[in-house]
Amino acid sequence: MKNMGKTDRMIRVILGLALLILFFVMPGYWKLLGLLGVILLLTSAAGVCLLYMPFKVNTNKKGK
Repeated sequence: MKNMGKTDRMIRVILGLALLILFFVMPGYWKLLGLLGVILLLTSAAGVCLLYMPFKVNTNKKGK
């Protein structure tokens, strides 16, 4: 069941793309931070955040 709303997903897409750009632009350990962008993009595409589940957070208005 999806637990992410439309606004939450859009914010994750924007942040994910920004962090992914860091992967290609920044040297060294900053590339690891850029890989977090991939996680944000994947969770946004799926509409499910695994970290929301234990805390029973649901930003999806249709799922309430």
